[in-house]
Amino acid sequence: MSYIGDLQPNSWLRFGAEFPKEYGQLTGFESEGSVQFEAFMRGVEAARSGYFGTMVERVTLHILDSDSARRAQLARLAFAAGHHAEIYGSTDELLAHAPSTGLLLAHDDPPGEAVPALIAAMMRAGHWLPVIALGDAPETWAVVRTIKAGALDYLAIPNQIGPLNEAISRAAHEAEAHRVQRARAAEARQRIARLSLREREVLDRLAEGCSNKAIARDLDISPRTVEIHRMKMMGKLGARHAAEAVRLRIEATGLGDAA
Repeated sequence: MSYIGDLQPNSWLRFGAEFPKEYGQLTGFESEGSVQFEAFMRGVEAARSGYFGTMVERVTLHILDSDSARRAQLARLAFAAGHHAEIYGSTDELLAHAPSTGLLLAHDDPPGEAVPALIAAMMRAGHWLPVIALGDAPETWAVVRTIKAGALDYLAIPNQIGPLNEAISRAAHEAEAHRVQRARAAEARQRIARLSLREREVLDRLAEGCSNKAIARDLDISPRTVEIHRMKMMGKLGARHAAEAVRLRIEATGLGDAA
């Protein structure tokens, strides 16, 4: 069995999930000529030829789709690609479980609306996962809108391991930086939510580069009153200087809509 050492762990997982449907369940290595041995050898050749696509680390894929048949299809593909899959029929079900790790594969139906709404719901709930949107026949406008909303990628619904693993590999590289950015933005929003309406108005104008005198004219209050609101605002934000307050405002806005 010289081929055994050539397989990486993910190849074993992919092979074990992909080939039983055609050749029978692989339970161990038996003699040459057995069903299991034949299936194993075909798995080796498939792995060597690139059938399984890009080798990636095993991840948990959270599959969100209202269609049970499509959920099952995607779950089978995920297992065949060497990953673990959890399935959800609705956004409410996903948020009830609130997974904190892995990647989310979400069917975008209606196109350009479902996944942006999902991302907004996760933000409101204080949860976030890297999202790969899936569409039946992705159109450019839907892809652009969904990516702008925060999805990391947008794919036609995959039926082969290669395209799925390529998307997972790309998303995995982007996800950590995206996660840090989202965490900072969420923290900034929480701080800004402590501000009074007037303190928020002062911050907004400060972020636009306005001086205290310009803010006073715009809000029809005295420069001294602006200074008082500014000091209170910075105290609530935990900002040591104006630039730090502006940075928090920019980070909060980075989540999407103005904070």
